[in-house]
Amino acid sequence: MSKLFVRTLREDPVEAEVPSHRLLLRAGYIRRAAPGIYSWLPLGLRVYRKVEQIVREEMDAIGAQELQFPALLPREPYEATGRWTEYGAGIFRLKDRKGNDYLLGPTHEEMFTLVVKDLYSSYKDLPVWLYQIQTKYRDEARPRAGLIRGREFVMKDSYSFDVSDEGLDASYAAHRAAYIKTFDRFGFNYVIVRATSGAMGGSKSEEFLASSEVGEDTYVRCTNCDYAANVEAVQVRPPAPVPYGDAPAAHAEKTPDTPTIQTLVDHLNAAYPRDDRPWHAGDTLKNVLVVLKHADGTREPLAIGLPGDRDVDQKRLEGMMEPTEIEAMDEAEFAKHPALVKGYIGPASLGEDSSSGIRYVLDPRVVEGTRWVTGADVPGSHVLDLVAGRDFTGDGTIEAAEVRNGDPCPNCETGELETARGIEMGHIFQLGRKYAEALDLKVLDENGKLVTVTMGSYGIGVSRAVPVIAEDNHDELGLIWPREVAPADVHVVATGKDPAIFEAAEQLAQDLEAQGLEVLYDDRPKVSPGVKFKDAELIGVPTIVTVGRGLADGTIEVKDRRSGERTEVPVAEAVEHLLSVVRG
Repeated sequence: MSKLFVRTLREDPVEAEVPSHRLLLRAGYIRRAAPGIYSWLPLGLRVYRKVEQIVREEMDAIGAQELQFPALLPREPYEATGRWTEYGAGIFRLKDRKGNDYLLGPTHEEMFTLVVKDLYSSYKDLPVWLYQIQTKYRDEARPRAGLIRGREFVMKDSYSFDVSDEGLDASYAAHRAAYIKTFDRFGFNYVIVRATSGAMGGSKSEEFLASSEVGEDTYVRCTNCDYAANVEAVQVRPPAPVPYGDAPAAHAEKTPDTPTIQTLVDHLNAAYPRDDRPWHAGDTLKNVLVVLKHADGTREPLAIGLPGDRDVDQKRLEGMMEPTEIEAMDEAEFAKHPALVKGYIGPASLGEDSSSGIRYVLDPRVVEGTRWVTGADVPGSHVLDLVAGRDFTGDGTIEAAEVRNGDPCPNCETGELETARGIEMGHIFQLGRKYAEALDLKVLDENGKLVTVTMGSYGIGVSRAVPVIAEDNHDELGLIWPREVAPADVHVVATGKDPAIFEAAEQLAQDLEAQGLEVLYDDRPKVSPGVKFKDAELIGVPTIVTVGRGLADGTIEVKDRRSGERTEVPVAEAVEHLLSVVRG
């Protein structure tokens, strides 16, 4: 450590938001270069390389083959698939000195597709599984949490190429099994959940989420069955249609000063009490207005009708509309639609055939026969007993309402959903033929007929794995790396001023290295034992060996960083003991 390029910090950096960010900076693993961009220092690079190697080993084990594409990519392939425009502001675009357009690769579907097209032309060549571990670039609007969400990051992206859907199913299953082995080796808690494919397209889709309170992703799991899904992929089980033959006609009533759901409910209970129970927010139909910012620059207003006791979940809405950006409707946009009365908007003013022409989509719970209280499109007035299917219809449905604890499970009859948070670490999905069709990837089948190849896509956040492992493996003193990814097997600490201590510690380090162990040796001569111990706890090597006062009695101290257990070991038995600790 007297020569190691590292500087530990006693205080938390002000910009660090989450435990992994604080500890990786404090322990000298990474250094901030710019917002969302970090340098790997020697200790950090050791951990990163081990994570990368785990990924590589498990991909190689299923027969996938590694290649490497450039990060600087031409515009043309992305133009062919439409993603040059669809990505909007999410990618880094640049021009060369001749004015040609390029981008820094956010993902490489197009490049994988084209290289297979260039080299393969027969069903006999397939299936083939290709992968790379490579830096990606995305112009994140809000980079956060250090390496967890940055503008530059490393991904393992792999793709399967098959002639048939059955072949794709087999490729998907093989990658899924490899991912389970990979994440088991990483040493953090994770769940596999149903997901959406987003801008990539495709069908069957699952995410591997690291369970974490600091995660940006919310997922749900059922209390009764094995259902688990990212909230963006949850599909509400619509209630059965309700008979409405005896429903009274819709009628508008005065509801002054009720621009919010709560003020409306309070007024209804005071002025129009029900016989069976009090009114509540779920009896009202809330109409939320947003603006879709399409990649071609056009703006489209959209109205979403949902029960008044629910809010629109921005991430679910973005997931449904990806890659289109979404923003709330501002005053200027609102003024373009004089038929809309703020606080009192009703279905009569919405829909593609209405006076506003605004597309109107409904939550799946708004089924035929359900009765609602909603805006009458007149200031200070609402409509009661407005029946879906009789008095109004939407232009479609949308899964955009928030998912809450206690919601019924979409998969079973008796279970309820409970929510939790996680960090997306892996995503596997069946792309199908979207990219193959766009780039004309076809091969001759066994009958000599040209068929379009079907693809699967499989990603792992390699650089993100380092902070995610740290999030799940630390305490109040510092990091506690799982042995398979730790920057060293053993951290030897020499304490005291006696030269004999340093000689013994150095000899132990050399003997351990001769046996194939990786050793971090704190040989700093003028650093106090307290500082050395604090650095050892902070850095987080799983086994800490102290060579100090016990040497006079012929012993060293071996400490398990995770459990805190300390063992006195005779110097003569130290190498054998540590080999058994490290290798089990």
